[in-house]
Amino acid sequence: MTALDDVTPRPADRIPFPVVDEVARHCQQDAEPETVHIEVRLPGPLDPARLRTAFVAALHRHPRVLMREAPGPWWRRRYEWELTADPDVEVVGFARPGGEALREARARALTEAPPLSLSPPIRLEVVPGLPGEETALVLTVNHTALDGPACLRVLATAAELYGGRDNSPAAPPVRTATAAPPAEPAPSPWSPPARVAPGTPGPSPGNGMLVTELPLPHRPKGSPYTVNDQLMVATALTVAHWNREHGARPRPLRITMPVDDRPRDTTMPIGNGTRLVDVPFTPDELGRAATDMPALLHGTAGRTRALKSRPRPPLGRGAALLAAPVLPVRWRAGVARTLRRAAAPWTSTTLLSNIGRIPYPLDFGDEAGRAHAVWFSAPARMPRGLTFTTASTAGRLHLSLRWSHALLGPGDGALLRDLFEHHLHATEVPR
Repeated sequence: MTALDDVTPRPADRIPFPVVDEVARHCQQDAEPETVHIEVRLPGPLDPARLRTAFVAALHRHPRVLMREAPGPWWRRRYEWELTADPDVEVVGFARPGGEALREARARALTEAPPLSLSPPIRLEVVPGLPGEETALVLTVNHTALDGPACLRVLATAAELYGGRDNSPAAPPVRTATAAPPAEPAPSPWSPPARVAPGTPGPSPGNGMLVTELPLPHRPKGSPYTVNDQLMVATALTVAHWNREHGARPRPLRITMPVDDRPRDTTMPIGNGTRLVDVPFTPDELGRAATDMPALLHGTAGRTRALKSRPRPPLGRGAALLAAPVLPVRWRAGVARTLRRAAAPWTSTTLLSNIGRIPYPLDFGDEAGRAHAVWFSAPARMPRGLTFTTASTAGRLHLSLRWSHALLGPGDGALLRDLFEHHLHATEVPR
C-alpha cells in the first residue's frame, strides 16, 4: 500500500479563514482577479473520463481542497471555509482543439477566477492536440483559497491515480553549508521603493502574461549562492535596466520573495502556506554588477539566507492584528482596503516567486507521459504591476512574466523577457 492509499481524515466541517485568506478576501477586485495559473505540458494525449475520475479522486485524497466560502450574516466576525463531501461543479474541462485554444485557456486563467462560493475553488482545463500531439493542462486557482505548490501537490496525486506510476517527490538537493558574506546595509524599510516604470499600457483591464523556456544558469560547484540568488539578482538588474531606459530616477528596489517550508509529500498542508519576505537592493550595488558580479551574488545570498531563517507571520504582524476577530468582518474589510491604498507607495517593487525544481515526476503513464515543462504565474495587481515566476523541469528553466495592463503591454513583456535572459546569463561567473 502506497502513502496515497492512506486517506487523510476529513477535518471539521468549517474552518475560519487564516490571515492570508482573509486579507486576500478583503481586497478582491473583479478587474484584476487574484488567480494563480499553472500550466503543465505532456507529450501525449489524455483520456477525458479517466482524467476526470483521477482528478476528483485526488481532491478526495486532499479534502482541504473541497471547500467553499460559507454564507453568514453581515455582523459575523470570521469568514469561514465550509468543507464539502464532493465538488459542487465539474472541475475538469476539455477545450476544443484549435490554434487559439491554448491562448484562450491562458486568458481565462488570468481573467476568470473560480468562484469562492462553489467547491473547489480551482479549475482544470485540458488543451489537447497541440503540435506534436502534446497536451497542455491549464490549472486556474483562486489565490484567496490556495497557492500554486498546494495545487501542484493535488495534481501529482491525480497523475499517480491516472497513470499508476509513483509520483512521490524527489529528495531535495543536498547543499554544502557555506558561509555567505554579509550584505551591504539594506535601505530603510520606511523609504518607498522604486516602482516599475510604465511602458505601453494595454487596452483592457486585467493581466497579461508571457511564458518562455531558458537554460538553467550555471553555478560553480561549492558557490555560497544558489540558483534562487541568481534569479533574484537577474530580476533586480532587469527592473533597474528597464527603469533606467524609461527615465526613472534610481531608487532602492525591494523584491518580494515567497518562502515555503512545507513538506512536499502527502502530509503537505493544503491552502496558502507561504510567507513573504522582501529582499532589498541599493542602486549602488546594482550599478557595480558589471564589474563585480560575485560581490552582488554573495551579498544577495547573505540577505536571502537571513530572511529565510527569520521567523515571521505570513504577511507580517500588522496583518495578524488586522484579522483579529474583534469587529465584524465587513468592517475590517473596509479598514483593510483603506490601509492597502495608503500603503501602496511602500509596496515592494516586484515579486519573484521561484518554485524551484519541480519535485514530482508528474508522470501520467505510457500514453500521456511525463511532464517536460511546468509554468506558474503569480497575480500582478497594481501597485506592483509585474511579477516573475520560475520553475525548473527536465533541466530547463520555465519563466512566466505577468503584468497589469494598467502598467505594461505585450511588447513590454517581450522586452522584459529579453532583459531577464541577458542578466541571468550575466550571473554565470567564475567563483
